[in-house]
Amino acid sequence: MDGTLIDPQADVEGTLKGKDAHILGRFKGEVAVSGRLVMGEGSRVEANVKADVAEIAGEFKGDVVAKSVTLGEKARVEGRVEAQVLVVREGAHLNGSISAGSATRAKAAPAGAVAG
Repeated sequence: MDGTLIDPQADVEGTLKGKDAHILGRFKGEVAVSGRLVMGEGSRVEANVKADVAEIAGEFKGDVVAKSVTLGEKARVEGRVEAQVLVVREGAHLNGSISAGSATRAKAAPAGAVAG
């Protein structure tokens, strides 16, 4: 794999910048990647994230802003998710706010409604 790898035994705090990153361990801080961010099963991430693509399969707490966000079956997310494309696999848990879709063509949905 190209890019940064934080292995399952790692416990990192700080700022992560680069093209692609794969987090398998613990990370706390800021993440800004221009490509793909993968948070594997067993990862524990507490951060503000900006990426082109974010794939979350572990525990995540914070804000994620990306063009595309995928929450895997074992994802546990608490915070704000903002994406043009949001995929939530069966079994994923999301507690927080969601802003999904293109801002230019999506209209705000009334409280309790699901935008389509």
